[in-house]
Amino acid sequence: MPTYKIRGIDVDFPFEAYDCQLVYMEKVIQSLQNKCNALLESPTGTGKTLCLLCATLAWRKSLGPFSTGANSQTASSQPHEKLSQSGGSKPPTIVYASRTHSQLRQVIQELKRTSYRPKMVILGSREQLCIHEEVSLLRGSAQNNACRYLCKKGRKRHCKHYSGVADYVKDNPQLGEEPIDIEDLAKIGRSSGRCPYYISRELNKVVDILFAPYNYLIDRGNRKSLGLEWNNSILIFDEAHNLESLCADAASFDLPSGTLTACISEAKKCIDLCVGRREKSNDKTLNPDNFAILKALLLKLEKRIAEVPIKSKELGYTMPGPYIYELLADLNITQETSSKLVDTIEDASQLLQEEDPDKTKGVGCRLESISDILKIIFRDKQNAHASFYRVHVQEAEANATDVLKGKASRTFSWWCFNPGIAMQEFYGMGVGSIILTSGTLSPMDSFAQELKIDFPVRLENPHVISSNQIWAGVVPAGPSGYSLNSSYRNRDSLEYKQELGNAIVNIARIVPDGLLVFFPSYYLLDQCIGCWKNKTHENSSTIWERICKHKKPVVEPRQSSVFPAAIEDYRAKLKDTTASGAVFFAVCRGKVSEGLDFSDHAGRAVVITGMPFTTLNDPKIRLKREYLDLQAQSKRQGFQALKLSVLTGEDWYNQQASRAVNQAVGRVIRHRHDYGAIIFCDERFVHPNRQSQISLWIQPHIKSYSKFGDVVFTLTRFFREEVICGRTKLKLIKSEDTVLVSLQKLLYMEEANASFRRIRGPSPAMEDLSSIGCGHHGGGRQLLEQCSGELEVVFSCSSSIPVPDMELLTGENARAFQVFVLNL
Repeated sequence: MPTYKIRGIDVDFPFEAYDCQLVYMEKVIQSLQNKCNALLESPTGTGKTLCLLCATLAWRKSLGPFSTGANSQTASSQPHEKLSQSGGSKPPTIVYASRTHSQLRQVIQELKRTSYRPKMVILGSREQLCIHEEVSLLRGSAQNNACRYLCKKGRKRHCKHYSGVADYVKDNPQLGEEPIDIEDLAKIGRSSGRCPYYISRELNKVVDILFAPYNYLIDRGNRKSLGLEWNNSILIFDEAHNLESLCADAASFDLPSGTLTACISEAKKCIDLCVGRREKSNDKTLNPDNFAILKALLLKLEKRIAEVPIKSKELGYTMPGPYIYELLADLNITQETSSKLVDTIEDASQLLQEEDPDKTKGVGCRLESISDILKIIFRDKQNAHASFYRVHVQEAEANATDVLKGKASRTFSWWCFNPGIAMQEFYGMGVGSIILTSGTLSPMDSFAQELKIDFPVRLENPHVISSNQIWAGVVPAGPSGYSLNSSYRNRDSLEYKQELGNAIVNIARIVPDGLLVFFPSYYLLDQCIGCWKNKTHENSSTIWERICKHKKPVVEPRQSSVFPAAIEDYRAKLKDTTASGAVFFAVCRGKVSEGLDFSDHAGRAVVITGMPFTTLNDPKIRLKREYLDLQAQSKRQGFQALKLSVLTGEDWYNQQASRAVNQAVGRVIRHRHDYGAIIFCDERFVHPNRQSQISLWIQPHIKSYSKFGDVVFTLTRFFREEVICGRTKLKLIKSEDTVLVSLQKLLYMEEANASFRRIRGPSPAMEDLSSIGCGHHGGGRQLLEQCSGELEVVFSCSSSIPVPDMELLTGENARAFQVFVLNL
């Protein structure tokens, strides 16, 4: 295993490192040594996770031995001479966070490939780790409450798996010395009979590195429950491209009127249950008056929300963030009384769970949402954070029950527009370094400004692939020369949708195997596919039928529940030998654009059909833009102190769209030997300012094509050369096999037909000719030399053609035609 000396640290790496990997590891170690933050972008396929683990663990090892083996008992008590660099007697804990457990599972697989074996643990939810025969069947807050109840001392009923966890961890010091994921942890629990959830909580007190989903760090309550020593700790956020929105959402809330009504019903039920217990068994542990007060306050809140004057349904009702304290003070809900209400809600949740556990299996206790809201509102005694918020009340679609009762259906919201709140809290905890990394962080400036912390160390890494493995181009116009522009003004025109469809017909014909087509929104996706399925002429095939002739289609569903079936359908169609691949029609910011791997044949090209701007009249987007514009005008002193330039609402709006494009584009070219095409089918990508926001590694490869025929020609040549290079699998074409032949620059249609007397079926339809950007006036006698693209014809071979030797076929009085086969 090679060892590299980087900034004085010996880094063991499992392979010969590429230059970009050495640069990445250097930036990681620079951030750790200088105790500063880092913003690191490195494309998927560059070994980002492996580099991050090796560099971080090598730095940690330089401070002292890992807490494993004989060191597990002494590491915390015997300071190492090099620990002065970490600022304390105990080496810092590394907290590695990613968005989902499936992503963390991949990280731990990468850890297994390294030579480093730190003491580690992965944190999961009770839903993933509970092994209690009854509690494991519950979900959400119902499961959490049941677990806490059974683990409390002095209860008649208790969890047998919970007792003895601390002793079990103490008696098995080898736990966590080998990399384990959630499934491994659950197996340990089942085999030992000890609760894997609490085993992980016990282990996190002594580990060198802790793996957890984002919400364990961003959510204040979860963070406190970890019991970690945060001083000088290292926080790593992998796949951090959505971190800003996740931070803002975690600090915000939406309270629909339906949820509030359900909470009132639960409070009433608690009163009845409490009174019933007193009458039956003289049980006075809970006071029904507390639940009565809770119900009365919720009824008053419901009335206040209903009385809010909404003049415009589109604009809703908006007030500054601090207004929420004024509204709640009228209900006698203050910093002091809120804690009592939270305690009452906890009692209510436990009461409902005990009384009817089956009913709370699915949704849990709705009252707990009120508890979460109060914790967000009263998180700080000074309430200084309220200035980053806006109060908003919006009319919503009323349900049948509300209509019958004559009640308005509204949503009461408190939106946070400063995602940096969570990040700034880490400073107060004494965190040493925060490293944010992803394959798509660009544009970086807006990302840093949104999080309101300084990132002295930054990197936009190139890819490890060579230039002949990527084709990147802007297609400003389609086959007939009509501009491709999916803006609001243009997107509903029939000409635009047909032109885009004809462009995709040609791209589907040229690109082998898997093709991904991303739309700016579900609305445009539905509109285009609907248009393509309609016949424009009685005797002609539809655009949709012509796409399906080349690729079997799959459309991204809106519902998450059926999305796995769509993925399986796509995979199955890729394997179908009766077609030349599959095409997945998807949406930027959708499920296909996030976290899925379309490497190799699964994604040979990605098409971006437009800029995915969010809806301007969405109240949250409108208020976010207004908030940023006000900040830009005020130029507060805090911004100058952090040396951050000001981000305007328009800047943020544009850069959010660019980041969504980068995320979608990142689905292809996933490793060193992969290759693919990135096709921007919108004329707005021609502008340099738009291209400057595309990921840096793609920018040098982007070319703008004024003629669609040039796109067809160069794209065809790109995939042909990949075939010749041997990256695409080739097979021997046997007699009578149907193959795809490329006829380059045919002189006359009649000449082509004469050349291939064994052509099956009629000549290519005139609509196919028009769709590839070559003229067809004069009944096909038009000279096709103008067409720099290529025309496909299906024919039968009279003899075997050795591939990849690429023999030239000749026809009577015809030009020579080169045969190439893509993934047959």
